[in-house]
Amino acid sequence: MKKVFVLILILFFPLKVSAISARNIIAMDMDTKRVLYEKNANDPELIASISKIMTCIVALELADIESSVTPTNTILKSFGSGIYIEVGETIKLKDLLYGLMLRSGNDAALAIAEYVGGNVDNFVKLMNEKAQNLGMKNTKFINPHGLEDSKGQGNLSTAYDMALLSSYAMQNETYKTIVSTKNYIAKSSTKTYSWTNKNKMLNLYEYATGGKTGFTEKARRTLVSTASKDNKNITIVTLNDPDDWNDHKTLYETLFKEYDSVKILSKDNFQIENETYYKKDKLYIQDDIYLMVKEKEKDDISIDFELNKLKKYENQDVVGKVKIKLRDQVVREENIYVEKKEIKEPKTSFWQKIIGWFKHD
Repeated sequence: MKKVFVLILILFFPLKVSAISARNIIAMDMDTKRVLYEKNANDPELIASISKIMTCIVALELADIESSVTPTNTILKSFGSGIYIEVGETIKLKDLLYGLMLRSGNDAALAIAEYVGGNVDNFVKLMNEKAQNLGMKNTKFINPHGLEDSKGQGNLSTAYDMALLSSYAMQNETYKTIVSTKNYIAKSSTKTYSWTNKNKMLNLYEYATGGKTGFTEKARRTLVSTASKDNKNITIVTLNDPDDWNDHKTLYETLFKEYDSVKILSKDNFQIENETYYKKDKLYIQDDIYLMVKEKEKDDISIDFELNKLKKYENQDVVGKVKIKLRDQVVREENIYVEKKEIKEPKTSFWQKIIGWFKHD
């Protein structure tokens, strides 16, 4: 592996995969956002309830999930799948998020949106702002649940954009816990709920870690799933796929077989050769860094360390970047942090203390 000093490339290698029935599909390395497989991945389509991934992550980032929510008449506008909460019932936001993601509760989506955003329209604005910030260029949300309105209009996105969202959301530990949960019990002020996750991938595939299902008559079956194996983390998105469970499982098995995970840098043994500016302190990375590559790509990996020479800095400050490259194109970036070494005051001997006392007098 070369180490050289010197932006982002999406590499695509055709895979031998049995017939995929999805109209739109993508498989993405969640750590690098590298596209591993795709078909019509940038075509905007109706996405149905996988929209709720954005609803969930916006709520997680903007509100206290332990806070209590009292649904208003807004939830009466809900139809389709629900958790069947009632107006005036008090329930924790955390429990609404579980109902949202495990049972695809459209009533939960409206209650969450109104509570977090002040009203549903304002929350939808927050969803679209987040989409833009994540680089989801072909996405537009018009509601927090994914149902189409009376005119047949609904939330639009692409397989690629939803893979970006899924990769981002899986960096949130609470989100990861919610979507990986198979069964959940929630208690409100009036009832006890018992929910089973609709995402069958959690039972069908041993390496599955989460995701979200979706369906409307117009969008048909939509599915976002995630899986991890041997430090390889992948998300798959399918739109209009009548055989989505099998397609996802088959593609995961193919990709995990064809790609290896190479350990690029160790957090416990991190050092930059010939670095002198921060030599009195400790530079570190927060986690081990791995890269998914094919066997023939391993010799094309290189590392670039870029440090900022800060005059003033504190512990845990970011002082640079480590850039992992494949064929001289950056595919992954991670922060480099600094930890100041403590300067120990020299110990004062007994006689030095005595002399000090006399000098003080």
